[in-house]
Amino acid sequence: MAHRKPNLPQKPCAACGRPFAWRRKWARVWEEVRFCSDACRTGRHPMADKKRSAGGK
Repeated sequence: MAHRKPNLPQKPCAACGRPFAWRRKWARVWEEVRFCSDACRTGRHPMADKKRSAGGK
């Protein structure tokens, strides 16, 4: 990447807990975005499965 974007807001993924950064396509709905990827949103991510089976939110 030719430039850095150090001041982008971040939040944790509701499924896997990993932090993910703001994306331009989420500009209008950033407050509603809960998952870092489609895999986490649909429950296909392995970390999401482990967190859910352990009683995570």
